[in-house]
Amino acid sequence: MPFTVRLAQLSPVLGDVQANLERHLELIGQAQADGVDLIVLPEMSLCGYHVRDLAAEVALRRGSRELGAIAAATQGTAAVVGFVEELPGFELCVAAGYFEAGSLLHVHHKVYLPTYGMFDEQRYFANGTRIRAFESRLGPMAMLVCEDIWHPSAPMIAAHDGAHVLIVLANSPARGPRDGTWETEQAYDGMLRTYAELFGSYVVFVNRVGYEDGVHFWGGSRVIAPDGQELVRAPIGEEAFVEATLDPDDVRRVRIATPLLADENLDLTIRELTRIRDERTEH
Repeated sequence: MPFTVRLAQLSPVLGDVQANLERHLELIGQAQADGVDLIVLPEMSLCGYHVRDLAAEVALRRGSRELGAIAAATQGTAAVVGFVEELPGFELCVAAGYFEAGSLLHVHHKVYLPTYGMFDEQRYFANGTRIRAFESRLGPMAMLVCEDIWHPSAPMIAAHDGAHVLIVLANSPARGPRDGTWETEQAYDGMLRTYAELFGSYVVFVNRVGYEDGVHFWGGSRVIAPDGQELVRAPIGEEAFVEATLDPDDVRRVRIATPLLADENLDLTIRELTRIRDERTEH
């Protein structure tokens, strides 16, 4: 059955989990009133991006009051929310949570933490160690967070694990003005379309907007269909809420017409990557 997804391109309040939580609950409630099936918010939407030494203060554990409140709000409309999760061993991870029917159904921890140029995420967070697809009432999905999508192996794993919809949360800063937009926006546009076509998957990308510590986040959230066509795009640089309808039959149609996933030689891929890893280890 087709379903609707709303992209909530917003600017979180840095370090104020309670204020962000209240807005999340309001947005989820409005989405449910509007008959939306899924609402997706950006990376670290519950706390803001540049938390740095506040990371431990804004971190949430499974079973926390805040995550419980979001879960309780998703009886009719599912939600994807970004937050910092504190694990039992006190590691802090950048997390994306999928909430549905009153529960936290699945969590993805950001695998690739950029620590170069303006980024310093490995100073504060632990790397995720898994990429998994999961079943939802809307069909099989997977989630990635920002830098994850810059590594082609991540969406490939998600697709081969069974995901028909790839949800990407981001805090992408605007860098490199070019032709009235940004180099980062153009890079994401190429990547998202390419992954949608190569893996025959819907790609739902939600990026934040606003400023933190002088850094401008550009937005431009969008949904790409399995054939690479853009279904909807939010504006650059301003809060916006846009919707698209996703039809699972489109995944079936594209994957039958162009069976790239089915034709992939996973044994060859695993064997050659293992060889490369072992040769690098030897040196």
